[in-house]
Formats: sequence, C-alpha cells, structure tokens
Amino acid sequence: MRALTGGTLLSATGNRVEIELERGYRLTLSFHGARTARLLVTRPHGLRCPRTWSLSPELSGDDAIDGRDRADETGLPIEPIRVTDETPRAITIETALMRAEIRRVPLGLTWSSREHEDEPFRVALTDRQTQSYLFDERGNRFAHYLASDPATAYYGFGEKTGDANKRGRRLRMKTSDAMGYDAETSDPLYKHIPFFIALRPDASAPAIGLFYDNLSHAAFDMGQEIDAYHGPFTSFEAEDGDLDLWLFFGGSARDITPAFTALTGRTAMPPRWSLSYSGSTMHYTEAPDAELQLTGFLAQIHEHGLPCGSFHLSSGYTKRGDGRYVFTWDRTRFPDPARVAAAFNASGVRLIANVKPAMLTDHPRFAEVERFGGFVREAEGEHPHLAQFWSGNAAYLDFTNPETSAWWTAQVKAQLLDHGIAATWNDNNEFEVWDGEARADVNWRGGTMACLRPVQTNLMLRASERAQREHAPRKRPFLVSRSGGPGLQRYAQTWTGDNATSWKTLRYNLRMGHGLSLSGVYNFGHDVGGFAGPRPDPELFMRWIEQGVFWPRFSIHSWNDDGSVNEPWMYTELLPLVREAFQLRERLVPLLYTLLWRAHAHHEPILRPLFYDFPSEAEAYGEHDAFMLGADMLVAPVVEDGARERRVWLPDTPGGWYALHGGAHFEPGRHSVDAPLGRAPAFVRAGAVLPFGPSPSWQNGPLTLRIFPGGDGQASLSIFDDDGESVFDLSSPPCILAVASEWRAKSLALRIERAGSHAPRWPHICFEDETGQSIPIAVNGLQDVRRLQTSELPFKAPL
Repeated sequence: MRALTGGTLLSATGNRVEIELERGYRLTLSFHGARTARLLVTRPHGLRCPRTWSLSPELSGDDAIDGRDRADETGLPIEPIRVTDETPRAITIETALMRAEIRRVPLGLTWSSREHEDEPFRVALTDRQTQSYLFDERGNRFAHYLASDPATAYYGFGEKTGDANKRGRRLRMKTSDAMGYDAETSDPLYKHIPFFIALRPDASAPAIGLFYDNLSHAAFDMGQEIDAYHGPFTSFEAEDGDLDLWLFFGGSARDITPAFTALTGRTAMPPRWSLSYSGSTMHYTEAPDAELQLTGFLAQIHEHGLPCGSFHLSSGYTKRGDGRYVFTWDRTRFPDPARVAAAFNASGVRLIANVKPAMLTDHPRFAEVERFGGFVREAEGEHPHLAQFWSGNAAYLDFTNPETSAWWTAQVKAQLLDHGIAATWNDNNEFEVWDGEARADVNWRGGTMACLRPVQTNLMLRASERAQREHAPRKRPFLVSRSGGPGLQRYAQTWTGDNATSWKTLRYNLRMGHGLSLSGVYNFGHDVGGFAGPRPDPELFMRWIEQGVFWPRFSIHSWNDDGSVNEPWMYTELLPLVREAFQLRERLVPLLYTLLWRAHAHHEPILRPLFYDFPSEAEAYGEHDAFMLGADMLVAPVVEDGARERRVWLPDTPGGWYALHGGAHFEPGRHSVDAPLGRAPAFVRAGAVLPFGPSPSWQNGPLTLRIFPGGDGQASLSIFDDDGESVFDLSSPPCILAVASEWRAKSLALRIERAGSHAPRWPHICFEDETGQSIPIAVNGLQDVRRLQTSELPFKAPL
C-alpha cells in the first residue's frame, strides 16, 4: 500500500473543502452542525461503494432499499467554513467550534475543537506523522493511522468482548455466528458497528467520536501493534470500500453518543409488553410434544405467579430432520399453529417467532425464490451463491432486491402474523458469505457482498418491520435481531448472542453492554442464565436474574449441553427470590418505559458506564462492574461466586446516595455493602424521584413516586405513558407526567402536571420515602397528600 500525499486546494465554499491529492485521489472535508465533521477520500476511479445505508432515513425522509448517495447532503446540517491559513506545508480550515489542519506531505490531519467561540482550540485528534493514509493500488484495501497517547481510553466498537476500555486490543469488524463465545476474549461476534469514542479521564483533551462508514471486513488496532518507525498509534484497516469518516466532537461521551445515534437512526419505540419477562428456550419447539411443552410453560407461569409478556418461539417449529426451513411449520409437532398462538394470546403472552434469512437447497420454496433472482448470486453467472448454514448448503436471500424484500414481507404476514404471531425474532442473520465478490441486486444498481453483509441484515429487519406495519398499521412493530450494522437500533431490540454459561460471562457481558450503549444500541440484554454449556448452578442463575431485571431486554434463554432447560422455576428453593426479582422488574416498568422514550426521542442511552454521567471523575473510567440505569440509579450487581458483599464506588453527587432496597444512606466514595442472594446492590441519587408501577405492570394502578431526600434542592422527572402499543406522533406524546420537586430545609414540595392527549393509565399516585414507607407530601399547593387522583392533575403546555 502507498501513502497519500500532496494537497492542492481546489475549493472551499459553504461547508465543504475539496483537495486534490497526488495520483488522482481527492480529499473532501465537510462540516455538519456545530460539532460534526466528515472526511471522505475518493479513489482515482471513484468510490468503491457509492451508496450508504448507515445514515438515518429521517434525514432524507425515505428508507430506500438502495440506501442513499454518499454525496447527498439532504437533511444534514450545514456549518459554514473559512480558510484561515494556507502555506506550502499545510491548509487550515475552521468553523466556529472545529478546526482541521491539513498537512500536505505526507497527508495528515490534526483536528481541534472548543466548547465556546471565545475559548482557544484544543487538539482532539492527530494523524500519526508518518504514512497516515495508505491505499492498495493493486487491490481494494486501505488503512488510516492515528497518533495515540497512553492517557487516552477507547470505548464503543458496538458489541465486543472484554473490558469496556479497548486500549491495547485488536478488534475485527465482521459478523460471525460465535456460539458459546468467551466473553472476555472472543472476537469477532455478531454485530458490525465501526464506531468508537476516544476519551481522556483527566479531560486534558476534548472527547471525540469516530465513525467509519465502511461495512467491509475490517479491523481496529487500538495499540496492540507497535512499530519503531511510527511511534504509538492506532489504526483502522478495511479490506474494501471507502474511507468515509464521520467525526463528533464534545466535552464528554454525553456529547458524542447521542450525536452518532441521531446520525444513524432513532431508536425504535417498542410496545410496553416487551419490557416484561420474555420466556425462551430451544428445548420446547424441538421436543416431540412441542405444543404440550409450550402450553405447559403457560401453566407454569400462572402456577408460580410470574408475570410474562412474551415468549420466543425457537426455530424448531420449522425443523425437518436437522434442517431449519423458514416460513414452514412442522405439522407433526404443530398441527395447528393458530391454536398455539391463540393459547398464548389468551394468556397475555405474545409469541415472537424465529426467522432465518437463508434457505437450504432442498427447501420446498427454493425454486420459487430462485426464479425471481431472490438470492445472493455467484460472482460470475446467475446461480445462487451457496454457503454453509446449519445442516447443509443454503443460499442467503438478497434483501437489496425489492422483489425479495416484498416476498419476505408477504411471508411474514401470511405464515406468522396471520396465525396470531405478534413479532419476529430475526436470527442467524450474520450473512456469512465469505466470497466478497458474490453479487447483490441493490435495486438493479448491482453490488458485491464485500461491503453489503451488515446492509443485508438491516434490510432483513426493514422487510420484517414492514410486515408488522402492514398487518397492524395502528400498532408499533417489535422485532428482535441477533446481528446488524449501524442503524440496527432503528428497527430492533438485540442481545449479545449465544453466550456461555459461566461467572466470567456474567461479568463481561455487563462490560460488553457499555460498548453497545455508547455505540447507539440502547435496547439490549443478554441471555439470562447463559445459552451454551452446562446448566447454571443455583447461585449463578440467581445472580444472573438479579442483574437481568435492570436490562431493557429481560429473557432467560438456553441450549444446555445436558438437555436441561433454564426456566424461572428450575430450582424450587430459589422460587421466592425469583418471584421477588420478577416483581421488582414489573415495578420498574414505568422507569424503563420512560427511559426507552428518552432513547427514542432524545437519543439517550438507557444503561451506561459511570463516566457517562460523571465525566469529571477520573475514577468513573475504571472497570467497576456497575452501570447507571438512567441518570439517577447506579446498579452494582454481584459477579463473583460465593460473594455476599461487594465493594462499590459511588460517584460524587450532592447529598450522596441511598440504597434502593431499604433506603440506607451512603456518602460518595468506596463502600463494602451487603449483597444477599436475590438482590443486586443498587443506589439512587439524593434528591431523585423514582416512579414505581404495580406488579404485574399491565394493571392500572397505582403509580408510586419514591422520593429520596437531599440533593441540590431541586429535581425534575418526566414520566412517559400511553396505551402501550399504538403508533404516536413523536412531536406530541400521548401522556407526560411532569414532576418537579423542591426541598426547603427538610420540607419537600412537589408540582405534578400532565401533558398530552391521553389521561394517565394510573388512576392515582401514591408517595413513599426512601425506605418505601407511605408518606404525606405537599403537592400542587395541597398539604399532607397521600393519594392524588390523576384526573385532578393540572395540564401543562404541550411539550
């Protein structure tokens, strides 16, 4: 590969700079909003992949199957630029808050930013001094090298194993079916999200996020490689595609992650029922008496008094021999699919059916799809490209072909939704097509799979979502997906795939979640109890449940080596603790639902590392085995065998913290806290107001506000509510309860108002102190109120 060099300024107008490099390469810089920039390198013969699917369809107003032209700036903010210096050595470009100094020989950029126009610029990112941009002129590879400082930590990268800080790791961008992975070391996994955030815990440099809009197989090296000629560096290397780099500047991760998420797509707002426990196991649908096994699950749920909102119907319902045949039903074990779905729907439990995007060559409808060219094709000729898939050779469906996507949407409706199935579980959708030259349709434009694997996954989700929208236009769709690329969040909930049953997985799945949260994927969870390997012992199983009740996705799922099934009642002695944990989950639904609304409306993560909310504290950047649930709750689950207490670090916040369970007060700092089996330590900021609902969550009341005293004197909370499933206008949410609290000495006054077109579903509101005891409160000018009718709440101006 050869380094890019040269630099003749061709134009600098509006928000764009065009620079001619040697050998016919071109560099384009563009600036989009106060803190977002873009760098694009065009090869002499043009872009390898002139279309992108990574940007939010909201920008253009069209979720086009063939993406959008990379040169199209529709919907993107325009930030004016000026050339502040041009010399034989360098060109300097500035906006109000960003600066790019472009070194000509060899090509290298230094990026700086500032918070306010009256402040000096501070360097945020620097290309390494030697050979920063390398392009293979005999192939399609390229690499981008950045200077690295030992004080910089690196976060994000989507779904990756190990610690949250990836310094020193080499991480591959490639989607793979990594069943039973090691949660500390395995790489790659299921998702492809080439985005990271560079942060310095001492705040000696601005925070910066880098998104490489390139979906070919690639790798990040975050300091594992060393070379005496170049000094410390990090790199991004791609096998194909284009160097299309988006940069996001800010003071902390709180400025970066929402900006990246807004660019790649708004988080889908799921129905409320998705927050209740979701049952799942491969065992039931594989059994000879599958229907009896499934209805037996319903009986057990009711017998043990465990709330359940949905159940994942594993692919065994499509099984014949060892194969899986999408959109078919094994009528020997499922003679009447509608009867099974009706039984679940009557119990208030929605079925989420597994679907797979490949068809074995002996699939009864293979020829039908082949006739309209619905498969990914060989590099030469029109034959379907065959790949290993489960028990044999299969062809992957080509979702860039409009006919294929339409066919898929029709099948989801006819074979699943019309039978009473509520949603789709889009599985095995990593598109492991190893020949990068295999061809896809791209709406007649043509393209190769080298850059389209995650695109195919996202378009599969698009087709599944459209089926639900067409089947029930007034209801919000719900999808689950194991794989995906940038923008996955705008379609589906996800999980970290087929994890292994171990204490190590319990710890590192938590840290993996930080990467997803910082990379725009907010609605996620992990297989509670572990998917692959031995059955979890009672203590490990209970600790997994304790942590899982705080995740947006709460599902127990397994394929244990010994044929056993992870079920809530698998250990009789644990049932009282399991029931208590499920009850806490249900009571947390108003909080979780509000956090999903904030993710949808404001691009805010739901679970996040401690430094997201406490960026000025260096200690927050450590590996704490803890997370924030929203801005006010810190959860520090037990991840060690035999532990009955754990060390916890509580960040500095006015008034300290209160234990969620029992209300004991803690000052900021380090503490050893009790951690009895059945209860994950959790803490709430002083001054916070937390909403708790009834259990089960679908009951209508009451809403309880638990009030934690102290803080800085004032706090506010907006609680989102609706009927739980209807489509709504983002600009006019159905119901928001706005709660404002003010402490004067030791006296508290609340102001509660409502906005929106719908009344709250809770008939009244009750009040508790930090210990969970009922207390009278001054509300809306009334004294000693213990029970407030929501029908009496004053209206607030529309939000």
